[in-house]
Amino acid sequence: MSGATLAGAAVTGDAVAQGNGTQANGTSTTASGGANGTSGSTNGTSGGANGSSGGSSSNESSSGSGSSGSSGGKTHTVQMASENGQEIFDPIGLKVEPGDTVKWVIKSGSHSSTSYSPGNPSDNGADLIPKGAKSWNSGVLSGTGSSFSYTFEKEGTYDYYCIPHKQLGMVGRIVCGKPGGPAEKTSIPNKPKKGKMPSSSVIVKEGKIPFPFTGATSGSGGSSGAPAGSGGFPALFLGGFGLFLLTHIYMLAKSDDEGDRSRE
Repeated sequence: MSGATLAGAAVTGDAVAQGNGTQANGTSTTASGGANGTSGSTNGTSGGANGSSGGSSSNESSSGSGSSGSSGGKTHTVQMASENGQEIFDPIGLKVEPGDTVKWVIKSGSHSSTSYSPGNPSDNGADLIPKGAKSWNSGVLSGTGSSFSYTFEKEGTYDYYCIPHKQLGMVGRIVCGKPGGPAEKTSIPNKPKKGKMPSSSVIVKEGKIPFPFTGATSGSGGSSGAPAGSGGFPALFLGGFGLFLLTHIYMLAKSDDEGDRSRE
């Protein structure tokens, strides 16, 4: 498969879709079946038109989550869809290891996979990927099965969004190896329309978080990790306070009883 390696992130694909992006100096991308019908283009300079930053897109079908990737790591699939009035990445949270590839595939609608990185469209200056990691921008992909792949090399937390649907809450999070970087210190600018963004610790624990994330995880009563049915901290506090109150009432009653006996 044709591909390019950009700043430690190997990126694969076969066709470039809509959207503008930039490429690092001296890198080479090979594309076929692009929107203009041409094939076999190579760009060794910066500022390639109608390209993507740190990646390339494809009209090939999705490979299954967890399959072997071209870099030797696993390939994980994230669906991009317009369903029931919502624009979503599914799963919304994903744990990968260095060398793993994530492949975003159009299930329905037109979407992009774009990292929160300065210079990316509609980013507004947010920088929510690890320092030194290569940003990416697929451009807007259309057509069921169209896809974009990016190989993660640097450990940390990566937040990303869909260019046309960012304001509608189409955002996602990927943890490579272990949590870290700016995304751990700054809240994501755009919140999911339904549910909430899972924390990195929950993603690491679960491995994959389907959309929507409501806060409940397997084997727990919520993202706090409290036992199922415990109700978390509020329930523990109220239970403790109730026990204290009952003990206090009992001691007062016992004291009054002893006082009555002494007077007798």
